[in-house]
Amino acid sequence: MSGAGAAPCLGLIVPPASGAVPSDGAVLYGERVRFIARGLGIAAISPEGFAPVVDRIVGHALALRDEGAQAISLMGTSLSFYRGAARTEALRAHMAEATGLPCTTMSHAVVAALRQLGVRRVAVATSYIDTLNERLESYLRDCGFIVTAIAGLSITGVEAVGQVSTEALVGLSERVWRQDPSAEGIFISCGGLLTLDAIRTLEDRLGVPVTASSPAGFWDLVRLSGDDASSPGFGRLFAR
Repeated sequence: MSGAGAAPCLGLIVPPASGAVPSDGAVLYGERVRFIARGLGIAAISPEGFAPVVDRIVGHALALRDEGAQAISLMGTSLSFYRGAARTEALRAHMAEATGLPCTTMSHAVVAALRQLGVRRVAVATSYIDTLNERLESYLRDCGFIVTAIAGLSITGVEAVGQVSTEALVGLSERVWRQDPSAEGIFISCGGLLTLDAIRTLEDRLGVPVTASSPAGFWDLVRLSGDDASSPGFGRLFAR
C-alpha cells in the first residue's frame, strides 16, 4: 500500500502485448495516480483473438498485485463482455478472490458510467465487427439498458483502433444517435480508441451525456480505489 500522501498505485491488464499504460490515464489524472500495466498480447479484436489469452488474466492480476497495485482493472471492453454478462462478473469475482484486491473490468466500468450519467436508452458507436456488436448489445440489454442503435467500424487490428480520428468517431456517434431521438446518451466502445476529444465535441454539439470505454475504465478504477475520480474539463462523467 502507498504511504501517507503517496499517489495510489493502480493496476491495468491491457490487450496489447506491449503492456503500455493507455494515454488517457496521464491526461485525466496526471501525477495524482500511478498506473502500472501488463499486456495480454491479443492477436485480433475478435472472439478468435481473445480465446488464447483469457486464461492469462488472473495470472496478470496476481503479478500486478505483487508489483504494488492496490486495485486492478481488466481494461478491454470486448474482451470482458464477449462471453456474456454472467461470465464477465464471474471473471471479476475470480480476479478479486485470487488477489484479495478490489477488481473490475472495462465492461463493469461502462455500466457504472452509464448509470452515473442517468443514461438507460443508449446509442452505441464501436470499432467492432458485427459479431462483437451483437454481443455488446446483448450484454448491455442484460445489464438493463436499451440500445437504440449500434454501428461499428469493423476493425480487428489492435494497433489500428488507435489511429481512428476524432472526426470519424464524432461522425459515427452522431449517426447512431440520430437514428432514434429517444436515445438519452452515447457510448463509444473499444478501449483502444482515443475518445476524450470526441466526448467533449459530442456533448457540446448534441447536449447529451457521452462516455467511452477507456475514460470510463480509468474513472471506474480510480473510484474503486477510493480516490476522487473527477477530472474537470473531460465531460460530464468527470465533472463530479
